[in-house]
This record gives sequence, structure tokens and C-alpha cells, in this order.
Amino acid sequence: MAHNEEYVVEILQDADLINPAQVAEARSKAGAGSVLDELIREGILSQEDMIRTLAAQNGMEFMDLATVAPSPDVMETMSLEDARRYRAVPIALRDGTLVVAISDPMDMEAADSLSFVLNRDVEYVCSTPDAISKAITEFYGSDEEGNAAGGSDEMTLEGMNEGETTEGDAPVIKMVSILLLEAYNNRASDIHLEPLNEKFRVRFRIDGVLQEMPSPPKKLHSAIISRLKIMSGSMSIAEKRLPQDGRIQVKLGDKSLDLRVSSIPTVHGESMVMRILDKTSLLLGLPDLGFLSDDQLKFETLINLPDGIILVTGPTGSGKTTTLYASLHYMNKPDRKIITVEDPVEYQLSGINQVPVNADIGMTFPAALRSILRQAPNIIMIGEIRDMETASIAINASLTGHLVLSTLHTNDAPGAMARLVDIGIKPFLVSSSVRAALAQRLVRFLCPKCKKPAELSEYEYTTLRIDPNQALDANVMQPNGCEVCRGKGFKGRKGIFELFQIDDEVRHMIINGATTIQLRARARELGMRTLREDGVRKVLSGMTTAGEVITTTMTDAD
Repeated sequence: MAHNEEYVVEILQDADLINPAQVAEARSKAGAGSVLDELIREGILSQEDMIRTLAAQNGMEFMDLATVAPSPDVMETMSLEDARRYRAVPIALRDGTLVVAISDPMDMEAADSLSFVLNRDVEYVCSTPDAISKAITEFYGSDEEGNAAGGSDEMTLEGMNEGETTEGDAPVIKMVSILLLEAYNNRASDIHLEPLNEKFRVRFRIDGVLQEMPSPPKKLHSAIISRLKIMSGSMSIAEKRLPQDGRIQVKLGDKSLDLRVSSIPTVHGESMVMRILDKTSLLLGLPDLGFLSDDQLKFETLINLPDGIILVTGPTGSGKTTTLYASLHYMNKPDRKIITVEDPVEYQLSGINQVPVNADIGMTFPAALRSILRQAPNIIMIGEIRDMETASIAINASLTGHLVLSTLHTNDAPGAMARLVDIGIKPFLVSSSVRAALAQRLVRFLCPKCKKPAELSEYEYTTLRIDPNQALDANVMQPNGCEVCRGKGFKGRKGIFELFQIDDEVRHMIINGATTIQLRARARELGMRTLREDGVRKVLSGMTTAGEVITTTMTDAD
């Protein structure tokens, strides 16, 4: 307790356990050593009296560990490694809260760290250091037995520079490992580490919604950020004034994840966001995206065309890239050469040539596209059409026998035509090259294990324009919550879609300068379902809720 020894001495004097003369004599004998240790060694102060007094000072219970016999379930909550590191032992479970005995009731920062590592509600009691050490030996047995306790989740991290770590870094390394493991287990798409005025906030984005998680002690903020920078291998731990980007590779057993890391300086320190790129999403088929059978058939027909442009539109975070990757996975056959141009290459696809954009050396989208056309591809995927030069090359490629897939930022599918014209493409080129535009949004899908029947409210009927006759044979469901979905009622997100196919009349309308509203009206005549209408079908079939569709399609005019 050297870190607050003078304060402890004052508490013990106020409790009449020691007096100033005894303290002065002990200090003269201890020299640079601990006064408290000297008082205990001389028999003036007992270890138990000291811990009891400090526990009472902090409103904590003192416990005689000789009377405690924890069950195996309790022991499995903490590994031998953590017990030794934090000088603590689990002793009981009370209404879901783990009771842990610690030896230093004054070191609440260590207690906070242990709570974060255990990732559960913890109630602390106190016992003497000798009793804690004896209990660790009795409860855990040999090292081999102890190492088996609490070790159910094996996680190794790639991309670390072990030469830059020390023994003192071990608790931070443990925290970072648990943080990443918890994010994966919770199906988080990204991790937000945010230093605030009085706390270090950790949030996971799960199914598109940010959820606050147990926070590590604020004093460990810098150490955790530095640790993650070291793991990236490309971010400087010395630079804290400028934004930085990097990547981390993580292995969870036989599973490999990539993390895209971004840090930015804020008033209270560096804020970091890590986007989790789960490579299992590469294996998604078109049905897994959320297509209903008729839209899926139309889309499959489109991506089997020999040439033309197919655009996937929507705001950031609407799943456009995932749709493109699923399409490439569907089209990836030995008789087709596929080349992609991406900024950055988020996932590596087997059998596909992927070209990363690097503007620093002149490898821009246009430069890459000019080069890959000489590679004689059948299919080209462009990460995003951002400017006239990229759009022009993409259109020329589609007109010379290539199928081009790309994304565009527009609110709806018909709006993609106006966006290309706004970029600077002549209307006749747009009409000649574009085959279809697919607008999409992501909605949370109900957990299939616990969803339960529900009734639509009058507001939902009116807002979604559902004819009561439509709902006669409907299977409307609502969230409930179970272990599978961790009590949320939702599990995963899938798309709602708006597929706009270009016919000859639409081509004439584009050439004649038709507005998005006019194109949209024609698309409706051709049978295009709006985003909201596709969402309604999924509400009535029990896949998602009316609230999800209403919130996601607030800008849908139809």
C-alpha cells in the first residue's frame, strides 16, 4: 500500500490502532521501506486489524476466507493468472453478481480493472494478503489446474510487436484481448473507444445500434490506445496530435478477422474506432442479403448480363459493399476474369484480381481502370464512382463488352441516373450503359429463436400504408429476447431493396432529360417496389418489425 501509505497511517491513528510515537519509531527503523510493514513486523499492528479498519473506511465487508468454500462454477469465473495478478479470489455468486475477495481495499483502480477483465458485475469484500495467498493455493491447486480455469476462450493476436511489450504491460494486453473477444462474441461491427471528461467510454455497434459496454479505468486509456497502435504495426505511439489509420489482424481459434483502425485527437485524448471485417461475410449468398425470391431472380439475371453497368446505391453503412462482394462470389467462376478496384481492399477474395487504390503514388481509380482494361477482364468492380473521370472510364468499359459493378451515393434507385448526369456524363451515355440500379438499406431482423406474434398498431397501418386485407394472412412478429440474441430480440441485419430496371422507354426519358420524379413514376409503372414496400413485405412475413422499416425509410416518398 505504498502508493497511499500516509493516508492509511492517518486512518489507523484515528482508529487508535497506532499512535504518532509508534509511527515515528517505525519510520526511523524502516528507512526507505514501508512503515506499515515495520509496524506489522514488530507486532504493534496486526494485518487483520489494518484490513478490517480500511474495509470499514470504504464500506466493504471483511471476510474470513478460512470459512469459505467456493463452488466450481464460482472458481471458473476467474483464472489463476488473474487471481495472482490482482491478488483476488472469487468466493460466491449472489443474484448474478460475483463476490470477490481482495487484499487492498484502498486500490479501487485495480478493482475497476479486474471488473473490466471479468466483464461482469462484481461485489468486493476484503481479507488479509496472507489469507488471499493461502486461498489461491487451496482453491486453484496446482498451476496446471489453475491455468485450466477460466480459459474457455482462446484468442491469439497477430500483428503484435512483442519486442515492444514488457511484463508491466500484461494487464493492458489482457484487457485488449478481452475487448476484442467480447466485440466478436457480441457480433459487433465496430468498436468505439472514447475518452470523456470523467470516464473512458467503450461502445460496440451491434446490428447498427451503438451500445455502451463496461468501461476500463480512465487511467488506462493511453496504455490501451498505445497497445492497439503497436498491434497495427503502422501507427506511431509517439504521435498523438494527428489522425492515424492502420490495420490489425486477429485470430480467434481458427477464425481470422481484420480490424480497420482509425484514431483522432480529441479534447480529452485520442479517440479510436476499430471496424471489424469478418471474412465469413464473403461467403454470403444472395438469399443471405435479404432478397425475396422474385427480386433475387431479377438481380441474378442482371449480373449474368455480358455488359453494361449495374449500380448499387444508398448512404454510407447501407451494405452496398457487402452486396457487391456477394455478387462477385456468385459470379466467380473459372471461365470469367474478374478485376476489382477498391479503396481500400477490405476483403481478399480467392480467384479474383483485386487492385488497391493508392493516390500517394498516382494509383487513382481512373489510373487503375485504364490499366485493368488492358488485362481483358469480363467483369469489373469499382468500389465507388466518385467523379466524372472514373464514371467516364466505367461507361466506356461497359460499352466495349464489360460488365461493370459499382456503388453510388443516392437516396433511391432512379436518382442514380440524375447523379451520373450531375457528375458530367452525357444523358445518352447513361441511357446506353446503365442496365439497373439497386437501392438498399439495412434493417434489423428478428431473432428466429424468440420472436413472438404481434399486432400492428393503427399508426403502423397508416404510416406504412398497409391495407388491412393485406394483413389477413400476415405473420407479424415482435422482439422478445433470449440467450441467442443476448436479450435484444434482434439478430443480424439484412437488406430491404428497390430494384430499378432500365427499359427502352426509360432510356428515351433519360436522353430527354427526365427528372428523378418522372423516372420514379415510370419505374412504379414497371412494377418496382419501393424500399418501404419491400420492408412491408418483410414485416408481414415476420422477418422484421414495422418500427424498423418506418425508421429506416423515413425519406421514402411513396
